[in-house]
Amino acid sequence: MSKERAKRGTLPPAQEQIEKFEKVVEEGNYYGAQQLYKSITARYVAAQRYPEALDILESGASIQLKHGQVTCGAELASLFVETLVKGKFPYNDETLVRVRKIYKQFPKIPVPQQLGDLDDDMQRLSETLRTAKTCVEGCSSFLKAAIKWSAEFGAPRAGAPEIHVMLANYMYFESPEVDMVRVAQHFVRGNNPKEFACTLVHFMGKCYPGEEDVAIARAVLMYLALGNLRDANVLMDEIKMQVEAKQLEFPKSDLMQFINFLLETMLRDAFPIFNMLRSNFKSSLDREPSFHELLDEIAEKFYGVRRRNPLQGMGMFGEIFKMMGGD
Repeated sequence: MSKERAKRGTLPPAQEQIEKFEKVVEEGNYYGAQQLYKSITARYVAAQRYPEALDILESGASIQLKHGQVTCGAELASLFVETLVKGKFPYNDETLVRVRKIYKQFPKIPVPQQLGDLDDDMQRLSETLRTAKTCVEGCSSFLKAAIKWSAEFGAPRAGAPEIHVMLANYMYFESPEVDMVRVAQHFVRGNNPKEFACTLVHFMGKCYPGEEDVAIARAVLMYLALGNLRDANVLMDEIKMQVEAKQLEFPKSDLMQFINFLLETMLRDAFPIFNMLRSNFKSSLDREPSFHELLDEIAEKFYGVRRRNPLQGMGMFGEIFKMMGGD
């Protein structure tokens, strides 16, 4: 018997381990189960039995998350991605289904909408927000690792668009404090502008007055800064359709007028009109300093106008483009 076969012989089939560890979790011994998952899968990985290690880690992450053990589940989810990397598993539909299955087990924590007894309810609210933050951090860490794996093993350069959409959705709906810039960052790297439109329409119903047109404009400009005119148009059309269907009011502002003119301009080679729009609507664009930075990026993408120092001085958006591999 070869040395490798001897190694393989020391480990039982993965399903035996899965069933044994699940019983430990069901008994409420979450910490003990966690140590078993980590130590045993390390042995499978060392024996290069990567598919079985993945099966055990997927099961462990899912059942720990199902029992509300977010820290444990997130750790096993991250180990699942590490094993994808070590085993050089390609990005494909099968593996994407497995990533999504784990993602769907991350809890959704409802925040209390009404407060009664001040001391008790404030304590309950504080605990809920703390739990929600832990969930978002754990899920984000897992999905960001999965994005990085996918980019290395067959997905587009910026990572799997489907995973970007998962992350954007979880960040928006589960974060105690929503960062719409970060949400948009992942949606524009995704493949579902209609779902992004749904999110923006939802945001319109909960944001402060004057924030809705900025969020919409930012989304359109971020798509364009990546050279994606098609999804920028799909996004705007879908927002207008949904707003009309829900009998809401689409934001009426100079900024929205600028965006509508800009999308028409991008359909043709009209750099002088592009510059004229920037000049005429400067006061509206000044509401969000990053708009000027994004428009510089758009000018380079669509009209070949290179900046002297690309990304210099772009603040958060410069970091986004560098991190996500923006050209």
